[in-house]
Amino acid sequence: MGNETSLVFSGIAPHPPIMVPEVGLEAAKEVRRSIDAMAELTKRIIANGAETVILISPHAPLEPDAFVAYQDPRLRGDFAGFRAPGVMLEAPLESELLAAIVKRAAADNFNVVGIPDRHFDHGTAVPLYFLQRHGWQGRVVALGYCFLSNEDHVRFGSCIRKAISDVGRPVALIASGDLSHRLKPDAPAGYNPAAYLFDDEIVDAVGSHDLDRIVRIDQGLRRLAGECGYRSLLIAIGATQGLPLACEVLNYEAPFGVGYLVAQLTSNKTAARAVREDADVEIAYAEAVSGKGDVSGESLPALARKAVESFVRDGVQMVPPLDSSELMQARAACFVSLKTWDGELRGCIGTIEPATDSLAEEIIANAINAATRDPRFAPVTPEELFNLRYSVDVLSATEPADMEDLDPAIYGVIVEDETGSRRGLLLPALEGIKTVQQQVEIAARKAGIPPDVPVRLSRFSVNRYGER
Repeated sequence: MGNETSLVFSGIAPHPPIMVPEVGLEAAKEVRRSIDAMAELTKRIIANGAETVILISPHAPLEPDAFVAYQDPRLRGDFAGFRAPGVMLEAPLESELLAAIVKRAAADNFNVVGIPDRHFDHGTAVPLYFLQRHGWQGRVVALGYCFLSNEDHVRFGSCIRKAISDVGRPVALIASGDLSHRLKPDAPAGYNPAAYLFDDEIVDAVGSHDLDRIVRIDQGLRRLAGECGYRSLLIAIGATQGLPLACEVLNYEAPFGVGYLVAQLTSNKTAARAVREDADVEIAYAEAVSGKGDVSGESLPALARKAVESFVRDGVQMVPPLDSSELMQARAACFVSLKTWDGELRGCIGTIEPATDSLAEEIIANAINAATRDPRFAPVTPEELFNLRYSVDVLSATEPADMEDLDPAIYGVIVEDETGSRRGLLLPALEGIKTVQQQVEIAARKAGIPPDVPVRLSRFSVNRYGER
């Protein structure tokens, strides 16, 4: 019998065949960032020692009330349907794990139907293509979802986790799926100007380590987006419940009007590039927080700068300093902003509630995410580093508020619908925001809350630390 740590990695992968160079040809260059992110995802799966990968595809044959599984001893697929018949894939089935999944599912009143004598679909083929191309070799379990409820898909994910523990060998799980298909006027499923809100919510939920937001997402918004991976995500979330989250958005882009997300949800080991105890880095972050207890304004953005420069130049994620100030050691949420010296925003990502054990860790994580994973911008390059300046906003605890309690110059605001499923935040003292009404309307619009929907308000204060 294994334990919960047998699920050593979980993540999200897109599946557009155009990503496969033999299929996309010149057009594959438009998704270069997604291709590179899949290489990084594979590196992390290998680093975690996964012998088996479970792939959850939205394009497997659908059964109304049963999950499906490809069951041939040798799983095969190709891209003949996408004008590349010479690109063929093959992997051995992990039959013991599949049997354990079927058994655990049956114990929870779920049925898993086998699919014999059939090549797997492109929702399975595309992620597997990149796993094998970048060096992973192992056994596969290929599954598809069904028309049961969202809650049932989360529960089925829990069955998978228990089956992985029963078998006791290291397994990675990948939720295959694309986000909204309606992001541009020429998108394949047509255009909807609000479709981007679905993608924003998914990306932000992953980036803020709050996967329950995905489970609670407004189902009208989901249908409006025309997505094809939501239930795959629910299964992955069910499989990871109770495990330490290590969420990270590796890339998001939508060059053809369809959202492609590559992300990590859990990982037993930080990737080789993530942590390196290097003397130069030790010196760098020691300099960033020199002067214990000195939080007069320089140490926080200096730590953000060192974190970004170490990551962008060397691929090194700093570890927090041991001798930092009391503020750095406290748990606090923060936003890190990067601007050019001309004042143009270059990235901004933060947390509403603390996601790590200390403000120092929060700054490091949010600074790297702001530089490399803000979906509005391309990742920062080494050539840009000299032209950036940094600020860190440290958030107080939130408190309920009414309109008369707000002041956009002093307080930030959080606007939620009555169910709490949609939430938008706006920091205080933003250029061009002069009135409470403006502040609330913009935060509600960011959350995708229509103007006539009742909302709940919260406020928070901010201590802002910027570079001179």
